[in-house]
Amino acid sequence: MTVYQYVAKDPKGKNVKGELEAPDERSLLSLLRANELSIISVIETKKKIRKGRMPFSSKKAPLSELVLFSRQLATMVDAGIPIVQALDILCEQTQHKEFKKVLLDIRQTVSSGSNLSQALARHGASFSDLFINMVRAGEESGGLDEILDRVATYLEKTQRIIARVRSAMIYPIVVCSMAVGITFLIMVKVIPVFKDMYADFGAELPKPTLTLIIISDFLVNNLLLIVISGFCLFFTVGWFARTRMGQYFFDRLKLDLPIFGELFRKVAVSKFSRTLSTLLKSGVSILNALEITSKTAGNRVIEDAVMKVRSAISEGENIADPLMKAKVFPPMVVRMVSVGEKTGELEKMLNKIADFYEEQVDVAISGLTSMLEPLIILFLGVVIGGIVICMFL
Repeated sequence: MTVYQYVAKDPKGKNVKGELEAPDERSLLSLLRANELSIISVIETKKKIRKGRMPFSSKKAPLSELVLFSRQLATMVDAGIPIVQALDILCEQTQHKEFKKVLLDIRQTVSSGSNLSQALARHGASFSDLFINMVRAGEESGGLDEILDRVATYLEKTQRIIARVRSAMIYPIVVCSMAVGITFLIMVKVIPVFKDMYADFGAELPKPTLTLIIISDFLVNNLLLIVISGFCLFFTVGWFARTRMGQYFFDRLKLDLPIFGELFRKVAVSKFSRTLSTLLKSGVSILNALEITSKTAGNRVIEDAVMKVRSAISEGENIADPLMKAKVFPPMVVRMVSVGEKTGELEKMLNKIADFYEEQVDVAISGLTSMLEPLIILFLGVVIGGIVICMFL
């Protein structure tokens, strides 16, 4: 494979520069034309493209597109359609522009003689290590259609559980944000009007009313400072959250929250069990499976715990003991894993754990939604009602 630097024009007439790996110049020109680019110049270079880099875009592909891609590709491979032809069909059907560019490059890479897993590995932003390793295992075992179908099922269940958690979180966040906004507006705009009215009375105000007016005066007089401080705090927290220490802190906080913590823990356990079960069932070794599972956990605390388990297993321990020492997974999970390990049915046991905790997530979300609604109404009543009472004392 040779690396080329190219200059071309996009459909809008704008110059586009980039690098692309291709077996020869003719293949490169075909790929560029397929992406609706008019070639101006092409220069061969010996510079290597970093592994996993996307030639046209580095945006992450939507989960829904990955589900559709893996499900349709599994169906076509099972029907005996060659990979290149199947990719051609998928490129034609895909509506997502960025993902279509990715598929076109994958199709070109496969047609030049590379394996599907090698072509997917060029696009690390779109395809996770789990996806790539499972495809590689499917190619080695000769059961690529079955593996792709398994990947699609895994992604569908992941998508479903993410959607449920998001729907449970959106309602309280929106309502609480509106409540804070309305309260701030009342304190800044409404209270000063009442303050001027009370000033004409010439009478001593009750302490709750006086306290409310003092708070309102502080907010009005320091509004710019408060806004600037808020932005500074927001960006500081955002920067801290992107550091390794910050990720660990906030992920630990998520698991320890009074109401939502149990929900996040159940989601994490479900995802861990489903991912590890899917990888082991696909023929990935236990050490590689644990490493991939840790990266897809979505929680730094869980990731560190899984990597400690992997390290212990590499030194000859079983999987249950280090899981217990991690103190992250519920005792039931550890015992079921221990039974599965002893009976030689670890994948099956992990699958049962995932099914159980997915049901528990559904129950937790339903209970959370029914509990949060009266709590939010009570919160709004206390805050808004308290302000009104203070002003009319």
